Amino acid sequence: MAGGGRRSTPAVSVGGVVIGAGAPIVVQSMTNTPTADVAATADQICELVRAGSELVRITVNTREAAAAVPAITEAIAARECSVPLIGDFHYNGHLLLDEFPACAQSLAKYRINPGNVGTGSGRDENFAAIIQKAIAYERPVRIGANWGSVDAERRERLMAENAALTVPRPPREVVRAALLESVLESARQAEELGLGTDRIVVSIKVSAVPELVTVTRDLAAESRWPIHLGLTEAGGGDRGVIGSAVGLGILLSEGIGDTIRVSLTPEPDGDRAREVRVARQLLQSLELRRFEPQVISCPGCGRTTSTAYLDLAARVREHVQAMMPEWSRRYAGVEEIEIAVMGCVVNGPGESRQADIGISLPGTAEEPKAPVYVDGELHLTLTGTDIAGQFLALLDRWLEQRFGG
Repeated sequence: MAGGGRRSTPAVSVGGVVIGAGAPIVVQSMTNTPTADVAATADQICELVRAGSELVRITVNTREAAAAVPAITEAIAARECSVPLIGDFHYNGHLLLDEFPACAQSLAKYRINPGNVGTGSGRDENFAAIIQKAIAYERPVRIGANWGSVDAERRERLMAENAALTVPRPPREVVRAALLESVLESARQAEELGLGTDRIVVSIKVSAVPELVTVTRDLAAESRWPIHLGLTEAGGGDRGVIGSAVGLGILLSEGIGDTIRVSLTPEPDGDRAREVRVARQLLQSLELRRFEPQVISCPGCGRTTSTAYLDLAARVREHVQAMMPEWSRRYAGVEEIEIAVMGCVVNGPGESRQADIGISLPGTAEEPKAPVYVDGELHLTLTGTDIAGQFLALLDRWLEQRFGG
């Protein structure tokens, strides 16, 4: 298994969801609705939860947003999709947590970037005020930094020190050092203020994959706290998916990371929950977690009868996703199985034998029959015009036989 050498960290409980201490890597996401709009925010939270998000972050940036948080927790409970909520605070978190105690109580974790809590002596005072609220309400805090929230005074000090060197370091390297120093010193300061080591999660998020890998490795080398992973702005479409998969995949395969978010830019009116599905598939591809049966299918080529093969591959994927809520209740361990859907005789039989259950469709000009393999052995051969329907029915019967008893 990739990432076998996970870092040793304390266990941080976020509303009952454990981060760190070797617990399964937690998938989280964030709403993009106005938090003051209780119905819209609750609807999107439930959409993210149904996709598999185990923690959901919401923006708490105004008095109206803070006042809405208790109503949001009630609304999602009424929709039967309760999930720990993380409050995302910038600039005025110390004021909102003080003015709205019901908000502070309703949230399962607070998320702050110390570089955004003030300047000069006010920064330390505001940071301490937030930490004191976390202590009072027994809530964990994620302490983070990114390019947009680096402590300006710290950055300028390090830049000046760097400029005085005989051979100055590249500016981006100095900013990385400022990010790292800010997070580590703030986490230590939180402990000195009385926040338990088991109530701290740290994170440094940047937008470039190589920068993310470098700075997070540095953070892991010096941090004793669980680490949240993510590109701060992954982008949209293929760029966002690939960048997140590469950056987070490298770190996770090195045993770095205890909770992740894939920060995809959705299309206009697009599917916010896609970021959750990408995060889950990333963990499943690395064999760090299993959420549903893995459907293995070939890309197709000139040998495949494309319409039949593409139809079957799509129908199997859709069937697995649609049935997982029921299967997970009925069949313990169903997420561990592999289903192969192959398009021709070249790789089909071999790949199908490696899966728990697999089918090899006839390719172009091949004999119109589709052998099905179960546990490495030929089980039967399907023929006719509805091979897809026959295979899905066979899959359901096989699952009942394997797990139902």
